[in-house]
Amino acid sequence: MVGLRMTGSEIGGVAPGARRGESLMAQAAQKITLSSSRDIPFDKLVLSQSNVRRIKAGVSVEELAEDIARRGLLQGLSVRPVLDADGVETGKFEIPAGGRRFQALSLLVKQKRLAKTAPVPCVLRDVTSDILAEDDSLAENMQRVALHPLDQFRAFVALREKGQGEEAIAAAFFVTPQIVKQRLKLASVAPALLDVYAEDGMTLEQLMAFTVNPDHARQVQVWEAVNNSWNKEPYSIRRMLTETSVRASDRRAGFVGIEVYEAAGGVVLRDLFQGDDGGWLEDPALLDRLVTDKLQAEAQAIATEGWKWIEVSTDLPYGYSHGLRRLVGDPSPLSADEAAEHAKLLAEYRALEEEYSGQDEYPEEIDTRLGELEAAMEAFEQRPLIFDAAEVGRAGVFVTLDRDGNLAVYRSYVRPEDELREETVANFGDDLGAEGQGAEGSVSAHQFSAVTPVGTVITSGNQPVSSGLVDDEDDGALKPLPERLVMELTAHRTLALREAIGRSPDVALTLLLLKLVTDTFRTSSAAGSCLEASVRHVYMSAQATDLKDSVVANLVDERHAAWEANLPLGNDAALWDYLMVLDQGSRLALLAHCVSVGINALHEKVNPYGAGISTSGLTRRMAQSEIVAEAVDLDMVAAGWEPTADNYLNRVPKARILEAVREAKGEGTAQLLDHLKKGEMATEAERLLKGSGWLPEVLRRSDLVALDDSVIAEGQGALSEEASDSADIGEEIDLPAFLMADLPLESTAMMAAE
Repeated sequence: MVGLRMTGSEIGGVAPGARRGESLMAQAAQKITLSSSRDIPFDKLVLSQSNVRRIKAGVSVEELAEDIARRGLLQGLSVRPVLDADGVETGKFEIPAGGRRFQALSLLVKQKRLAKTAPVPCVLRDVTSDILAEDDSLAENMQRVALHPLDQFRAFVALREKGQGEEAIAAAFFVTPQIVKQRLKLASVAPALLDVYAEDGMTLEQLMAFTVNPDHARQVQVWEAVNNSWNKEPYSIRRMLTETSVRASDRRAGFVGIEVYEAAGGVVLRDLFQGDDGGWLEDPALLDRLVTDKLQAEAQAIATEGWKWIEVSTDLPYGYSHGLRRLVGDPSPLSADEAAEHAKLLAEYRALEEEYSGQDEYPEEIDTRLGELEAAMEAFEQRPLIFDAAEVGRAGVFVTLDRDGNLAVYRSYVRPEDELREETVANFGDDLGAEGQGAEGSVSAHQFSAVTPVGTVITSGNQPVSSGLVDDEDDGALKPLPERLVMELTAHRTLALREAIGRSPDVALTLLLLKLVTDTFRTSSAAGSCLEASVRHVYMSAQATDLKDSVVANLVDERHAAWEANLPLGNDAALWDYLMVLDQGSRLALLAHCVSVGINALHEKVNPYGAGISTSGLTRRMAQSEIVAEAVDLDMVAAGWEPTADNYLNRVPKARILEAVREAKGEGTAQLLDHLKKGEMATEAERLLKGSGWLPEVLRRSDLVALDDSVIAEGQGALSEEASDSADIGEEIDLPAFLMADLPLESTAMMAAE
């Protein structure tokens, strides 16, 4: 029993019972005896066969040796005395726990960086202990708790804040600098999300996805949205965090260059944890401005060639050259040196072809060389064209981007209003007399071009100055759709009808007969038909920028190109013979395609003064297009159209947006958007309507609308009961939580009541 040292006052003032309690506590404390620690020379230590670790795992012995050399031994070895056959200590000590540290020390001794007799801190187990050596080894490896990844991330941040660079941290912990960057990036996620991760509320893969966007507020918004959703996949988180950005692989970014964008103050979001194709450009408005500036600079350079007009556009619309005549030019002549070089390339190409003509395939190096020669000769063949100077003065140029982000310049297009009129020559001929005649008494047509341009007129896009967006302030009434929007929507519908009729020979034949019968047996004008039987290409005067890249546009173009490649169009006799030998199925297919090209289901501005289409003609056209749409079972959803902020939602008043959400998702969801500003409402409505199959009335088929109305009328009671049941069981509406935050109190109370 260990004696207690007390003062006289304590002895006199403490009750005997209290003193007995303290004595018992002292006895209890003595029941646990810790092993003693001591320094043992390295050469007195040996590995124990009782160590349970047999498989290599974790940091290598070499890395551990370097770490010990840098910072010393942080944890002592657990050792036991080695006994001889008679049970007498030999002076050696075996190591059942700490074998890897011993191996690392052995490596340092072998490298002569540590003395053989260097003292090693050890915890010495008493030789009389009942605890087995295997027990010690197993306990040391099982009782340890691995560091939580978040603690590691934060420790790296602390090291950096105290002056250690990323390279130094990487060297100290035997990882690459990229891994250090990744862990520092993980630690920079919003603190609220790090707390969720610490409590195992999200996976490491989800946390990694949040590093794409450094905006903490946006990170929290996205987490609240996905946390209440069934889809919590990392790819979905990345998509939501970058949905307002532009991929670095976008053709606009390739045209401008990432370096130029960043030099102008643009920010690039990067993903350190997976391939991101160069990241995302966070400022689309800046990117578009840089693209426009560069295109306009190119246009200024082209203007020196003397063209009358230059149209600059990032995206040329479908059928942009419709109705325009293209000038025929002559290739610029080759200089003597260029001609000699071209002849040399051609001679080498023909020599190689002749040398290897008997072989099944060219050797790889020969095939490569032939490709190089072809490219070099093609460069000579693609030299600029030379046009008549007078023709250039009334022609124009389109400057745009191709699909790969390269500059594309299309020269020598003449608009109809710039064409030389025959009556102009006739009217001027008498007045000019001899002065207007050439040297041989003839009048040069080029002398009567419409207007001699003083300078090239450069326009950026063919859209009106007004963006077509509707003011955010409105009175909540369902006003008619803007006329231009209706024109764009019916352009989508017209192209979809063309595609459908092009694969429906029976409908095409019926439509053609309808037109022919109308023209033959009706005495009144047939104006307003949705088919131009003469089959003239109908140009979409108003269209959305995505029309030319739509599914139906590609299908129509591919079908047209396939027929064009086979038809002998240069000779009427040859074309007649070709058509005569076509089988019936091919003839009907060709008929359907030709009829489809003349489909005109466009809404156009009515002109009461005679030019253009009349009100009755437009009504008849649209009604007839409804009949055709039913015949081909037109489905604009299947044709690839769906509402987005650009093609519809930002173009209509808020009341129209709410109407769309109400029809697709119900009144409750629409009410949740009611408090948002126009831009936010359009963005969220786009997300809600995606995949819903909702269409504006302009794109709906009248027969299906009538059917939907009857179904809705029959099922309203069931829907009301279903909505009530959903509210009773607390079903949540699929809306991001951040949209709920700004709801007025009365709306929140209403939802609680539901």
